[in-house]
Amino acid sequence: MNWSDEGIVLSTRKHGENAAIVTLMTRAYGRYAGLVRGGSGSRARGIYQTGNLVTADWRARLSEHLGSYTCELLQPHAALLMTERQQLMALLSATALVERLLPEREPHPEVFESLKALITVLEEDVNWPSGYALWEAGFLNDLGYGLDLSQCAATGSREDLVYVSPRTGCAVSASAGEPYKDKLFPLPAFLLGRGEIANTDEILQAFRVTGHFLNVCARDVDGGGIPEARGRFLDRFSRS
Repeated sequence: MNWSDEGIVLSTRKHGENAAIVTLMTRAYGRYAGLVRGGSGSRARGIYQTGNLVTADWRARLSEHLGSYTCELLQPHAALLMTERQQLMALLSATALVERLLPEREPHPEVFESLKALITVLEEDVNWPSGYALWEAGFLNDLGYGLDLSQCAATGSREDLVYVSPRTGCAVSASAGEPYKDKLFPLPAFLLGRGEIANTDEILQAFRVTGHFLNVCARDVDGGGIPEARGRFLDRFSRS
């Protein structure tokens, strides 16, 4: 069995003397791992860095086998972000979340495209922190844990939405949420998709919301938590 596709490198783990197990997020085949012979050597190291875009050929005798990869580098995103510490940490957070929470070998082309778009935002957009927060919100939707911010869960109103329920992920209006505001998350306006420019406090509020539901998803997967890479990024961003 074999296939060919584009993929974004999610992780590379040394295997044996000089091989590596590489996990890609591919457009057509989803999250997929394979063995790369010589993948931990100096010549291949530049290809299999997290975030790089590659073309991949995967081969195995049977579909359930680990299989092996042969890849060529298309875009060296890791090298382009190497001098931008916070953006690089955001990239490592996003790729770790995809590897941790997305089911293996299930097609999710929308996740591939959104991750590819996020990498462009990290490289080019001065407002990349809000772009990353919006990516997490979209990723939750792809996982089936999407936020419903279209109207107030209690009244059906589309006006004055200022809270998010930690139980349901639904928006709550100011009047309906006032008696319970200590138990609700603040809803930053930019998450409503109206084009507002977010400040740092609003972005941190968004990370609190998305982080809560990412943790819910992780617990549902296997009882564990979300990757440490996200915590390191959030700590760095909050201190900057």
